[in-house]
Amino acid sequence: MQQKHVLGGILAFLVLATPVALALPKYRLQAITQFHLDDGSGLAALDRRVMSCSYCHVKDSGGAPWNPFGEAIRATFKANAEAGGKAKFPEVLYTLLESGADADGDTYPDALEVWAKTLPGDPGSKPTEALEVVQTAFEAAGGVEQFEPQQGQKK
Repeated sequence: MQQKHVLGGILAFLVLATPVALALPKYRLQAITQFHLDDGSGLAALDRRVMSCSYCHVKDSGGAPWNPFGEAIRATFKANAEAGGKAKFPEVLYTLLESGADADGDTYPDALEVWAKTLPGDPGSKPTEALEVVQTAFEAAGGVEQFEPQQGQKK
Protein backbone atom coordinates (compact mmCIF):
# COMPACT_ATOMS: atom_id res chain seq x y z
CA MET A 1 0.00 0.00 0.00
CA GLN A 2 2.80 2.41 0.91
CA GLN A 3 4.54 1.69 -2.42
CA LYS A 4 1.39 2.83 -4.26
CA HIS A 5 1.46 6.13 -2.36
CA VAL A 6 5.14 6.67 -3.12
CA LEU A 7 4.60 5.80 -6.77
CA GLY A 8 1.53 8.04 -6.86
CA GLY A 9 3.54 10.88 -5.33
CA ILE A 10 6.31 10.51 -7.86
CA LEU A 11 3.80 10.40 -10.71
CA ALA A 12 2.00 13.49 -9.39
CA PHE A 13 5.31 15.34 -9.10
CA LEU A 14 6.25 14.48 -12.68
CA VAL A 15 2.87 15.55 -14.00
CA LEU A 16 3.04 18.87 -12.14
CA ALA A 17 6.70 19.53 -12.92
CA THR A 18 6.54 18.77 -16.65
CA PRO A 19 4.82 22.04 -17.69
CA VAL A 20 7.41 24.04 -15.74
CA ALA A 21 10.27 22.14 -17.37
CA LEU A 22 8.79 22.65 -20.83
CA ALA A 23 7.78 26.27 -20.30
CA LEU A 24 9.92 28.53 -22.47
CA PRO A 25 10.09 32.30 -22.34
CA LYS A 26 7.85 33.96 -24.89
CA TYR A 27 10.57 36.36 -26.04
CA ARG A 28 13.04 33.55 -26.71
CA LEU A 29 10.51 31.75 -28.88
CA GLN A 30 9.72 34.93 -30.79
CA ALA A 31 13.42 35.62 -31.35
CA ILE A 32 14.00 32.08 -32.64
CA THR A 33 11.37 32.72 -35.30
CA GLN A 34 12.54 36.24 -36.09
CA PHE A 35 16.19 35.15 -36.38
CA HIS A 36 15.19 32.23 -38.63
CA LEU A 37 16.72 29.68 -36.26
CA ASP A 38 13.74 27.32 -36.38
CA ASP A 39 13.96 24.62 -39.01
CA GLY A 40 10.21 24.04 -38.89
CA SER A 41 10.41 20.90 -36.78
CA GLY A 42 9.52 22.67 -33.54
CA LEU A 43 12.63 21.22 -31.90
CA ALA A 44 14.42 24.59 -31.86
CA ALA A 45 12.05 25.72 -29.13
CA LEU A 46 13.14 22.82 -26.94
CA ASP A 47 16.86 22.83 -27.69
CA ARG A 48 18.63 25.61 -25.79
CA ARG A 49 21.69 25.10 -28.01
CA VAL A 50 19.72 26.70 -30.87
CA MET A 51 19.35 29.93 -28.91
CA SER A 52 20.48 29.96 -25.33
CA CYS A 53 19.21 32.39 -22.74
CA SER A 54 22.73 33.87 -22.73
CA TYR A 55 21.79 35.74 -25.91
CA CYS A 56 20.28 38.33 -23.55
CA HIS A 57 21.02 37.17 -20.01
CA VAL A 58 24.20 36.74 -18.01
CA LYS A 59 23.12 33.32 -16.74
CA ASP A 60 22.36 30.40 -19.06
CA SER A 61 19.16 29.90 -17.08
CA GLY A 62 17.89 33.41 -17.89
CA GLY A 63 16.51 35.96 -15.44
CA ALA A 64 18.31 39.00 -14.10
CA PRO A 65 20.90 40.28 -14.67
CA TRP A 66 20.94 40.95 -18.38
CA ASN A 67 24.05 41.11 -20.54
CA PRO A 68 24.75 44.21 -22.68
CA PHE A 69 22.47 43.01 -25.51
CA GLY A 70 19.64 42.28 -23.07
CA GLU A 71 20.13 45.72 -21.51
CA ALA A 72 20.01 47.28 -25.00
CA ILE A 73 16.69 45.53 -25.64
CA ARG A 74 15.35 46.78 -22.31
CA ALA A 75 16.52 50.34 -23.13
CA THR A 76 14.83 50.15 -26.55
CA PHE A 77 11.57 49.04 -24.89
CA LYS A 78 11.86 51.93 -22.42
CA ALA A 79 12.58 54.51 -25.15
CA ASN A 80 9.59 53.28 -27.15
CA ALA A 81 7.29 53.50 -24.13
CA GLU A 82 8.57 56.96 -23.17
CA ALA A 83 7.81 58.12 -26.72
CA GLY A 84 4.24 56.88 -26.30
CA GLY A 85 4.76 53.73 -28.34
CA LYS A 86 3.37 50.30 -27.63
CA ALA A 87 5.80 48.20 -29.62
CA LYS A 88 5.87 44.47 -29.05
CA PHE A 89 9.09 42.49 -28.60
CA PRO A 90 9.65 41.64 -32.31
CA GLU A 91 9.35 45.32 -33.28
CA VAL A 92 11.67 46.40 -30.45
CA LEU A 93 14.19 43.76 -31.42
CA TYR A 94 14.13 44.87 -35.06
CA THR A 95 14.48 48.53 -34.05
CA LEU A 96 17.59 47.66 -32.07
CA LEU A 97 19.12 45.55 -34.85
CA GLU A 98 18.29 48.19 -37.45
CA SER A 99 20.06 50.87 -35.39
CA GLY A 100 23.45 49.31 -36.10
CA ALA A 101 24.27 49.18 -32.38
CA ASP A 102 27.09 47.05 -31.00
CA ALA A 103 25.93 46.28 -27.46
CA ASP A 104 29.00 44.31 -26.40
CA GLY A 105 31.52 46.68 -27.99
CA ASP A 106 33.37 44.01 -29.99
CA THR A 107 33.17 46.06 -33.26
CA TYR A 108 30.58 43.72 -34.80
CA PRO A 109 27.06 45.25 -34.88
CA ASP A 110 24.40 43.21 -33.11
CA ALA A 111 22.59 42.36 -36.36
CA LEU A 112 25.81 40.90 -37.83
CA GLU A 113 26.36 38.81 -34.72
CA VAL A 114 22.81 37.46 -34.80
CA TRP A 115 23.24 36.57 -38.47
CA ALA A 116 26.66 34.98 -37.83
CA LYS A 117 25.18 33.03 -34.89
CA THR A 118 27.47 34.58 -32.30
CA LEU A 119 26.31 36.24 -29.07
CA PRO A 120 25.68 39.98 -29.41
CA GLY A 121 25.93 40.46 -25.65
CA ASP A 122 29.30 38.74 -25.17
CA PRO A 123 32.45 40.50 -26.43
CA GLY A 124 34.27 37.16 -26.44
CA SER A 125 31.78 35.72 -28.92
CA LYS A 126 32.20 37.23 -32.36
CA PRO A 127 32.61 36.09 -35.95
CA THR A 128 36.01 34.72 -36.89
CA GLU A 129 36.15 36.58 -40.22
CA ALA A 130 37.02 40.26 -40.57
CA LEU A 131 34.19 42.76 -40.10
CA GLU A 132 34.21 43.76 -43.79
CA VAL A 133 33.90 40.13 -44.93
CA VAL A 134 31.01 39.42 -42.58
CA GLN A 135 29.30 42.72 -43.50
CA THR A 136 29.50 41.93 -47.22
CA ALA A 137 28.07 38.43 -46.75
CA PHE A 138 25.36 39.78 -44.44
CA GLU A 139 24.25 42.38 -46.99
CA ALA A 140 24.27 39.75 -49.77
CA ALA A 141 22.00 37.56 -47.60
CA GLY A 142 19.44 40.37 -47.24
CA GLY A 143 20.90 42.58 -44.52
CA VAL A 144 18.95 43.62 -41.46
CA GLU A 145 15.64 43.43 -43.36
CA GLN A 146 15.73 39.65 -42.98
CA PHE A 147 15.05 40.21 -39.27
CA GLU A 148 11.99 42.39 -39.84
CA PRO A 149 9.05 41.02 -37.84
CA GLN A 150 6.77 38.74 -39.78
CA GLN A 151 3.17 39.83 -40.12
CA GLY A 152 1.97 37.63 -37.26
CA GLN A 153 4.70 38.92 -34.93
CA LYS A 154 3.78 42.60 -35.09
CA LYS A 155 0.57 42.21 -33.12
